[in-house]
Amino acid sequence: MELQAIQNFIDAHPLVVVIVMAWSLIWKGLALWQSGGRRERNWFIILLILNTLGILEIIYLFFVLPRRRGALVPTPESESEKAS
Repeated sequence: MELQAIQNFIDAHPLVVVIVMAWSLIWKGLALWQSGGRRERNWFIILLILNTLGILEIIYLFFVLPRRRGALVPTPESESEKAS
């Protein structure tokens, strides 16, 4: 696809571009929030770098995350609670 064709599409359909950007931002934000909170550095980096229109983020949130729910990485707060 030519750059001019992409520019023509954006000019003709700005609402579609905004919707796609919002869709991607929402899923990316949710997935980054979960992976960061669980200290899953590799997932965080992958999700941050790759732009897949939410596809990879949805896979992480709905397929990877539920399998790992029982395997939470302990946080410093939870370790200090165990000591007291």
